[in-house]
Amino acid sequence: MGEFRLIRLGEQLREEISQMILRQQIKDPRVSTFLTINHVEVVRDLSYAKVMVSSFLPEEQVKKGVAGLQSAAGFIQTTIAKKLRIRQFPKLTFVADNSIKEGFAMVKKLEELEAEEASAKGDKQSE
Repeated sequence: MGEFRLIRLGEQLREEISQMILRQQIKDPRVSTFLTINHVEVVRDLSYAKVMVSSFLPEEQVKKGVAGLQSAAGFIQTTIAKKLRIRQFPKLTFVADNSIKEGFAMVKKLEELEAEEASAKGDKQSE
């Protein structure tokens, strides 16, 4: 399958899984509506898809949510496979992704550095 088609399929899977979470179609109590599907990587032969899951929730709740999604993977695959017309539906594997929290922490550190720099300049100008 072409690279563009794999990317498009990944985006379609991301959208469908996100909608299932928002509509609370996944009945596992560990799956929170605060979970976010960041990215879906589909393997070239369509045998597997890695689903990156993140949230601003505490890390242990994200891990529980990922475990809940993994246990509901069969239901998710079946539900989405009925909507999509593809030859072989990939086996979904859910993975916790901390990139949102790391990015947020990085922005916060940059803002702190800018504030320190601005206060240092203000101190030099007042002298």
